[in-house]
Amino acid sequence: MARSSRAGGGRPAKAKAAKASTKSAAKATDKADEQRSSLFVGSTEKAFQVLHAFDGPQRYMTLADIARAADLDRSATQRLVYTLETLGYLKRIEGTRNYGLTSKVLQFSHSYLKANDLIDRASPYLLEISRNLGETTNLHELDGHEVVFVARFPGAHLINIDIVIGSRLPTFFTASGTAILSALPEEERLALLERTPLEPLTPFTVTDPKALLERVRVAAQRGYAVIMNETVMGDISVAAPIIDEHGRAVAAINISVPTTRWTKERAEAELAQHVHVAATSISKSKFNRYAA
Repeated sequence: MARSSRAGGGRPAKAKAAKASTKSAAKATDKADEQRSSLFVGSTEKAFQVLHAFDGPQRYMTLADIARAADLDRSATQRLVYTLETLGYLKRIEGTRNYGLTSKVLQFSHSYLKANDLIDRASPYLLEISRNLGETTNLHELDGHEVVFVARFPGAHLINIDIVIGSRLPTFFTASGTAILSALPEEERLALLERTPLEPLTPFTVTDPKALLERVRVAAQRGYAVIMNETVMGDISVAAPIIDEHGRAVAAINISVPTTRWTKERAEAELAQHVHVAATSISKSKFNRYAA
């Protein structure tokens, strides 16, 4: 099993992605401040800021650490942490001043995954590809300027053991994201690019806006996208978009293979047809569901 994530593209890239995500979330919050309704509950937002403080590489943090990461004053942080601890979402680490998340936060993701019709329909295709090819397949959903792993079927040659369900990556830096963007209107691509922190995750991450937009256009012509070494070192990913019942690209299916056994040319030649057929079948499945 290849573990190149440890060698050069795993935790450092994950930490950079989390940092970039936190920065972009702060920018989004600043913009939201200008248009908030009187219905908006600020204390609820602050509670989520505390929970999102754990998005970074630190598993456990003191009150001071949480306050800094959440950009809150210590008094507010103390009250929020106490409340979340009482409700069971945070726990005090015995013998220390540190706090950490509890498994109760997984309840939200479990409920989401259980109710997600797209995952139900995509999973058989992901499983079939993984079994037949022996490679890792993933389902990504678009969420703002990021793609989220919502289903993952590891192959016999897993590349990155740090990527799990719920992991996020910048849309423009991934094959799945590029595939989704290729089926969106140009103005939406530009808007998402403007929101994307163009901070490289590996030495090979493309950050030039013109180059990023150009490869999205190429993906639109081909019907699939292929990217190598840009989010994880040693990874080649081939992806195709999934279209919802309204004709909008909302997700993508990808196959991830290691550079130790594959070349970019071979991956493109052999895997593009698999992701394209699977993505098309999933899209039609959703169309049929809503046609009745």
